[in-house]
This record gives sequence, C-alpha cells and structure tokens, in this order.
Amino acid sequence: MSHDRWRMGFHLMPPTGWLNDPNGLCQLNGTYHVFHQYSPEWPAPGAARGWGHAVSDDLVHWRHLGMAIAPDTPDETSGAYSGCAVPWEGGLRLYYTGNVKEPGDYDYVRAGRRSVQILVESPDGRALGEKHVVLRNASYPSFCTCHVRDPKVWRSDDAWWMLLGARDLDDRGLALLMRSIDGVSWESAGTVRSDGPLGYMWECPDRIMFGDRAWLSLCPQGMQDDPLSGGLHDVTCYLPLPAGEKLEGAADVTVARADARLWDHGFDFYAPQTFVDESGRTLLVAWMGMPDAPYDSAPDGLAWCHCLTVPRELSAGEGGALLQRPVPELDALRGAGHDLRPGAPLRLGHHRADVVVRGSGGPLALTLDGALHVRCADGELSLSFADERVGAGRTERVAPCGDVRELRVLVDSSAVEVYANDGQTVLSTRWFPRADALEVALTGEAAGSLWEMGDGMAGTYEA
Repeated sequence: MSHDRWRMGFHLMPPTGWLNDPNGLCQLNGTYHVFHQYSPEWPAPGAARGWGHAVSDDLVHWRHLGMAIAPDTPDETSGAYSGCAVPWEGGLRLYYTGNVKEPGDYDYVRAGRRSVQILVESPDGRALGEKHVVLRNASYPSFCTCHVRDPKVWRSDDAWWMLLGARDLDDRGLALLMRSIDGVSWESAGTVRSDGPLGYMWECPDRIMFGDRAWLSLCPQGMQDDPLSGGLHDVTCYLPLPAGEKLEGAADVTVARADARLWDHGFDFYAPQTFVDESGRTLLVAWMGMPDAPYDSAPDGLAWCHCLTVPRELSAGEGGALLQRPVPELDALRGAGHDLRPGAPLRLGHHRADVVVRGSGGPLALTLDGALHVRCADGELSLSFADERVGAGRTERVAPCGDVRELRVLVDSSAVEVYANDGQTVLSTRWFPRADALEVALTGEAAGSLWEMGDGMAGTYEA
C-alpha cells in the first residue's frame, strides 16, 4: 500500500521525518510564518530536534523551508525546544528553550538538566542572526525543578512579558511570569497557579486576550487520573483569568481549577499556540499528536510523522468559553459540491472533503468508510473507530456538547477535524484509511453539503 495516499492537502506536515509542537507563529509583512518542532532524520535513533519552518501568503498554500533552528550550540545539545515569535521594529524575535541533559546518573527533574531560554533575531523571518542566551537555571525561582520551558513572549504596557511553563519541587504545575524593558534582560514578575491540582508540569503556556478579558492556555502533564482528561496523561486546556485581571503587573495570579476546559476532545491535539495576525484575528494552530500517546503514531514504514491542525480563528463565547472555527481561507479549496442526505451515501475518489451537516438537535451520525464514526446523541458528541487498524489502536472519545444543530467535518487523507455548534466543541484525530475511495454516510434527521477539497499542499516541498 502506498503511503502517498495519506499525505495531506491542507494540513501542514513535514516533507520527511517527525513534526510536533507549532512554534513561532506570526504574520510579518503579510507573510504567515509557522515554525515547528522538527526531526528530519526521524526515525533514526537520537535524531536531532530543532525548528522546521513553513511560510504562506494565505494560510492554505505553504512552502516548507526545511530546518531553521538546529541544536548546534552547547546550550541546546539535547534539542532546540518550543518557543514563540514576536514581530517588532527590527523584524522578528524568536524565543525558545535550549535543552541540555548532562551525562550521569540524574533524574533530570531535580538535577542533571539545563533549561536555557535563547533569543534569535531576524529581519524577515528567514535570515537568522546569532543565538543569545537570556535565561539560565539560576534565573528561575528556587522553588522550581529543572523543568522550565516553552517561552511565550508579548509586548504590553511599554514592556516585554514572558510566560514559562514549569514544575515546582512539590510536583505541581505552574507558569512563571517574567518582565523585561528591552526583551533581552529579564526579571521575575510573578507566578500563575491553579487553586486545585492540575498536573505536575505545565507545558506550552499561552496568553489570549479578547477586549479586557484574559485567558491562560496550558498543557498540564500527569492528568491520567483527572476527570478532565478522559484517561490521557497529557491534555490541553484553557482557563479564564478572574474578571478584570491581567497577567501584566499582577505579581501572582490564581486561576480556578473548576474553570478549566479542554481545547479539543479528540485523540490528537496538543501544544496549541495562538497569535494575532495583521488583520487583528486571533488564530490558533496545534500539533495533531500527543507526547505520551498509548498507541502507535504512524503506520510502519511511513517516512514522516504527524501534522498540524488547520489554522483556527478564535472568538469569545458565553461563560468564559472560547470558540474555534477553521479560517475562512480554507473555503478557497472547495471544489465540486454535493448534497448529503440520510440513506444516500456519497463516494469520492479521494479522502479530502469538507462536510457541513445541519441537524434538528436530535440524534445524528456521520460515518466515513464505515470505519470512523461521528455521533451526536443525548447531549454528547463522540468520535470512534470501528477498526483499530485505521485508528492506530484508538477506540472512542466523548465530549459533552448539548443538542447538535450544526456539524462541520474536515477530512484530509490522514487527518480529521470535527467542529460542532459553530466551534463550541471540537475533536481532532489522525486517521489512516485503507479504502481507495471515501464513502460518507449520514443518518438521523439531518441534511448536509459536501465539497471535494483541493490540494493546497501541492508544491510545498519543491526546492
């Protein structure tokens, strides 16, 4: 079986090798930049982990530029880990974590690990300058373990601000807040903690603003026994800050554990990062994978592994909720349209489709190839596989959603994203279909439309 059938047409993926966290998301002078964790030599043992780089003018058609940041200094010998980008007067500033695991008998939690925050400047997002270390282990509060990483930096109130994910000596996750006048010299400015247990480590912290309301996004690890996680070890959630409170200048912030909501209830979603583009939209991109997944992440012999979600436009909903919708630019890939009716399955010659279903609020189901089921019933939305071979051992994920009146499903060769009720509930999964043709079947009191989707990734990897 050719693996080419699983290459995607509108999800950013590596030409070869391994991809994970999106990094350095931004728009600079009209060009969108997506950096990402990248190991082009995967699955070779010890494959170096750095930053890959892709650019686009429209969030649909991408050009992959290969490795941008390689772990080539003594301060990143174990990997150039996740970070962010900040457009500024001089072009672009990239901040990321250099990871160093010292040789020896260490636990690498309380000893043996150096976590270094590194700055690289660029005039255009492509030509990169020298690497400058801005923070080392000694810069962090004494209550932290060696696990401090994933800087998210922004500018506000005539200062530069940084969030860092951390793990304290009591094995509780938190975020460190740092402040700088120039974006180079940093000092501690406070912490963000939850008022109840929320994992032992917070990865990939992010700050989101709509009007005067602020949200914290984070990836807590060690969540397998928490009801929020559905059994997953690592999850991704967001929490609103107390009304009227901002991170800037707040010293210490406490968020309510009870307010935590999952960004995505599917099998494959982690390390989301947001940015505000030049039109003022807040966009989100995440890794369609998991750090400690209990299933194989790719079929044997696949030359590449993982992808990113489509860019999602965020907006504030009711009660502290954040809504997610695929960016409208994706509509440009829509081709031939078809009506979708219960009892009348549609068959396409390829596995790329945009499906929109309008229901009455009663039970409905959408089935792909008789193998992947999306069901809405009794106030819940579920995603399940009938055959574990195509789902790589996955079974079912369930999310509360109320009555579903609108459902959108993006199918892209080996990726599926499900959006319910205008982005109130989302589920994402990787999928490796065995059939040559895509069959889409609808049941319930519903009707829908299906568009065949073009290939926005064609030419992405050409020199």
